[in-house]
Amino acid sequence: MVVTKKTHPLQEGKSMKVAKKLLVGVSLVSAVGLLAACGNSSKSSNGGKTKEIEFFSQKKEMQPTLQKIIKDFEKENPDIKVKFTNVPDAGKVLKTRIASGDTPDVVNVYPQNADFQEWAKAGVFEDLTGKDYLKNLKEGAAETYAINDKIYSIPLTNNAWGFFYNADKFKELGLEVPKTWDDFEKLVATIKDKGETPFALALTQADSWTLNGYHQLAWATVAGGFKAANDELVRSPKDGIKTSSEVFQQVTKELDLLHGNGQKNATGATYDDAIATFAKGDALIFPNGIWALPAIQNQHPKFEVRTFAYPGVKEGQELTVGAADLALSVSNKSKNKEAANKFMKYMTTKAAMQKYYDVDGSPTSVTAVDTKGKFEETKGVTQYVFTDKQIVWLQKEWTSEEKFWHATVNYVNSQKPDQLANDLNTFFNTMKK
Repeated sequence: MVVTKKTHPLQEGKSMKVAKKLLVGVSLVSAVGLLAACGNSSKSSNGGKTKEIEFFSQKKEMQPTLQKIIKDFEKENPDIKVKFTNVPDAGKVLKTRIASGDTPDVVNVYPQNADFQEWAKAGVFEDLTGKDYLKNLKEGAAETYAINDKIYSIPLTNNAWGFFYNADKFKELGLEVPKTWDDFEKLVATIKDKGETPFALALTQADSWTLNGYHQLAWATVAGGFKAANDELVRSPKDGIKTSSEVFQQVTKELDLLHGNGQKNATGATYDDAIATFAKGDALIFPNGIWALPAIQNQHPKFEVRTFAYPGVKEGQELTVGAADLALSVSNKSKNKEAANKFMKYMTTKAAMQKYYDVDGSPTSVTAVDTKGKFEETKGVTQYVFTDKQIVWLQKEWTSEEKFWHATVNYVNSQKPDQLANDLNTFFNTMKK
């Protein structure tokens, strides 16, 4: 910032010296005021100083709701200004900022991911263990993501993955939700026999993440859960993923169910295209996370939307996968930790999270939120959240995940088991000793 002062003619002699002293005094006062103005505090309407904190969000679809929550918080806390940051490619932007030492005061970050775990161990985030607002969460919610018995994040909502389906069309055609994998294969065959398209898919590299849940759940249901799946993938020997393995063969069989069973343009379709296909009724099943519900509803489907979990090999072995979705951490270098923690505490209240839940519908750990009779659309999946029927995303024990997504779509499009095994070994070998 540059300060421009008007100069005035000064008298010679003694009056000149007095004027110079006055000018020095004024300059010092101006400099102090300038530094305050350039900092993160300013005067509030009540005469005190306003502290500014930055809230970095990765929930693009929830921006309007979060802005309303922030506005309400600022009304209750006029001495705190929240700068809301929600940028394209937020994950990469956040990594860059943290690497450069520019961590936002409050960060929406995913505690199940390897990068978060490394950041927490490196002291990037404040230790929240013992904070009074943790009592506002369901027992064990925050502890699930503890690192060395310390809590660095508050998980406010939990995502889950499964299958959206057109309930009206299912009823019309006499179709039933599958209870086993064999049931699912028969369901897909029946849908095709009746002249309908089974799946709305996005089989491009750019949107390969949309089938991450499908592939992970294939490994988990076949192998026998989170640990067993990662035993096969990341804890097996180098090049240990073999096409001869019975687990591998069943997994590829389950991936094969998608091949040729999507809409005509599936191999070039985006996430938005797949949503539109499903919402228009052009395909009866949409594999994705419950986070997709608002986007589906924005298309105003003319049918009842419902969900079911990923079927297991046997009845009763169905699973969903998910983890913390809206989870918040505080920068250890924040200059306004007290204000940041006030915001964190507010986000664990009904006043904040009821607004969020009523739009997003993701299961919440905030105990005060009223969820009764709401979001029946996703109940087929969310009923398993916070139970042993939900596993945490397998990448909790990986160092990255994008190449796994790419391998998934490559296989669904090509159906080459040798290539899938090679892609998976190449990906996981880097994590093995």
